[in-house]
This record gives sequence, C-alpha cells and structure tokens, in this order.
Amino acid sequence: MFSKILIANRGEIALRIVRACRELGIEAVVIYSEADKDAPYLQFADEAICIGPANPAESYLNIPRIISAAEVADVEAIHPGYGFLAENINFAQICRDCGITFIGPPVEAMQLLGDKVQARKLARKARVSVVPGSEGIVENETEALKLAGKFGYPVMIKAAAGGGGRGMRVVHNDISLRSAFGAAQAEAEAAFSNNSVYLEKFIVGPRHVEVQVIADKAGNALHFYERDCTIQRRHQKMIEESPCPVLDERTREELCKAALRIIKEAKYVNAATIEFLLDKDKKFYFIEANTRIQVEHPVTEMVTGHDLIKWQLKIAAGQKIKLSQRNIKHTGVAIECRINAEDPANNFAPCPGTITKYIPPGGPGVRVDTHVHQGWTVSTNYDSMISKLIVHQKTRTEAIATMKRALREFVIEPIKTTIPACLDILSHNLFVKNKIDTGFIERHF
Repeated sequence: MFSKILIANRGEIALRIVRACRELGIEAVVIYSEADKDAPYLQFADEAICIGPANPAESYLNIPRIISAAEVADVEAIHPGYGFLAENINFAQICRDCGITFIGPPVEAMQLLGDKVQARKLARKARVSVVPGSEGIVENETEALKLAGKFGYPVMIKAAAGGGGRGMRVVHNDISLRSAFGAAQAEAEAAFSNNSVYLEKFIVGPRHVEVQVIADKAGNALHFYERDCTIQRRHQKMIEESPCPVLDERTREELCKAALRIIKEAKYVNAATIEFLLDKDKKFYFIEANTRIQVEHPVTEMVTGHDLIKWQLKIAAGQKIKLSQRNIKHTGVAIECRINAEDPANNFAPCPGTITKYIPPGGPGVRVDTHVHQGWTVSTNYDSMISKLIVHQKTRTEAIATMKRALREFVIEPIKTTIPACLDILSHNLFVKNKIDTGFIERHF
C-alpha cells in the first residue's frame, strides 16, 4: 500500500479521499487554491500545499504546479478525484514520466475509452450494441447532413472528447443541423481543446443507466451493479438511484456483463463507469465510458457496502482483487440528490455567496457528502455542486420518503439551492411510478 499520496482536487471529493486514506493508514497531502485557503478539510490532511490563485487554470488545472507540489511533498501517487484533470491523458502521462503513480487507468486505456469515437469501435469489438451513428469524426456539415438522411431525424451531434453535455446538440431537421453543427464544434473546442464531433441517432424517450466496474492489473474485473441517472437537466445529472427500477434480472445481468466485456477489451485498470441508454423495449446501447470515479459513486457504495475509493487506492498500489462476483451483493435502494448552489426559480442561475445558516439532515439511512459549513463562501470559480445527499432504505418507496424528509431538514441559507427542485421531482407522480426518461425535466419543469 502507498505510504503517502497527493490529492489533486478540492471540495467534497478531496475530503472523501482524505477519509479513505486515513482509514487505510496513508498520509494524505491536499493542494488548494487561495480561494480555498480556509477550507476546514485542509486540517484533516497530513499536509496542505497552496498552488495558486482561485482561477482553476492557475491552480487545479495547472499541471506543472501540481507535479511540483507532489515532488516537494515526496508522494508516491496522485489521486485526481473527478473533474479538473481526472480524465486528462496528458496529466496521466506526465505522472507516469515523473515516476508518480496515477490513481486511475493506464494512459492507453484512457486513450481508448476517453475518445467517444474510439470507445464506440471498442464496444463493437467487445460485442456490445452501440447507438447507430457515424463510424468516425464528422468533418463538415455536408457529411453530417448525409448521415442524418441515412439515420433519420432526430440525431445528436456529440463532442468526441469530454462530457458533461458540452459540445452536444439534438437536431430535428436539416436547418437546425446546419446551425447547430458549428456551434457544437466551437463548444467542444472551448471545453476540451478538441473540436471533433460525431453523429448519433437520437433515441427517443430513453433512460440513462450506467454500470460501476473495477479492474486490477492482473486482469480481474468486477461490476458493482448499475445506477439509474435518468433524471438530468441539459445532460447534467440531478438525481441518481440504484437499482434501476425498470430492469429485470436477466437484462441487468446482460448489461453488467456487457460493461465488463468493454473493460476487459480495453485492458482497463482501476475504477470506471460504463454508460448506456435503455430504450422503451429495454434494449441497451453503449454510449460512453468515464475513466474515473463518478460524482454518484456513493449510491453504489450504499447498496453494495463496498468503499470504491479504497478499491481505487488498493488497485493503484498493485493489490489484486481478492473478491468474486458472487460475493458482491446488492441490497435495498439508494438515491442521491445533488445539491447545487443554483436558483431553480431563475432558470437554475448560479447563486454564489456566504452560507450563514447550515443545518444538515440526519437520521437512519441518511448520508451527506460535503465540504461546506456555516460561514463557507460559495465561489464563482468552481462547479456549483456544494453537497450530495444520499439515502438508503429497503424499498424505493421508503427511500423516496426518507429523501424527501432529509431534503426538508436540510437548511442552507441565504443562498438558493436545488433542494426545492429535487423535492418537486421526487413528489411528481411520474417519478414515483417510474415513468420517466431523460427528457422528463424539460417536459414537466
């Protein structure tokens, strides 16, 4: 096991990793920007190093400064968390060149799965269905129009690199495709420094389901079942749950095995999430892979009882997975709500500011992952997510009831948050009856 690692991230995921390190007897070094200098979690680490101003480009995205901090602290490995540099192939390669273990997949696997066009090719090779689409990058509008005519509208323009809904457009005719194609390329270039896009047939009314997997250096790979991430706004997830409430056992088994075939084909190591669309006939299609730990990983931890961050650390240190698939049990239902500093009544506009009153919920089956507290100032420099509220109960009905109770207990003032929006969604008749798809928010809210 490692004796000392550096955490190249901030906020709740940095605190989450610090806690896992503590329990494994690993010294944790955290980096921080000037904006985060008063973050309470810094005192829980063994060492904290300031790497620059609030601007992420000068701190959390500044590779030379992070590597310098790692060398000064004399760490053996770096955990990137999620976001920032977590899926940056260049960063992973620099870590390797500097003799520092990157707590994530090998560079080669990141290259295969990080580019969505290459990932689709790999999925086909692994005998996994993909959404019908272009074989590779679509270079111009003319080619895009030709493909759209072949697949039939609606179609989706998607960035080949990155994720989070950026560089993504759904179009319904030739006119909208012409106007959206260049916009998608420009957004992809701005977000990922890569303007490559491809085309997919748009599946009408799908659910978004993903499978959590881990794999070690010896070729052992396991799944930890699926999460349903259908509730999302503008391709940004809001509420996740496990298990997917509409999957039968046979389809669940096929889905999880398909995810493992992709991981093995890529010779992947460490934690990953394989994402699928599930159509109305319960047929699933691979869409992409996330080569990192996910924001919603606590959902899986609650229903399986396994600490995924600890698994990441153990695997990166070279330990083999001494566990068989049949030993991974799935019990009860877990739901996660992302609490963002946004105003739902004002088109989810960001709502930065100082929190003067903070009362987290508690009680049986409730977990809160957060780094904020009373007196914390929510910055405009970083993502608006300030907390994750997770509940676990025996049934979905009980889990929804517990989540609603916990949301009502949660006090974060005076800034606006997505708590009211989450309550509205959980109370909606169609959500309760599982009659939702990825367009649910846009149609009903």
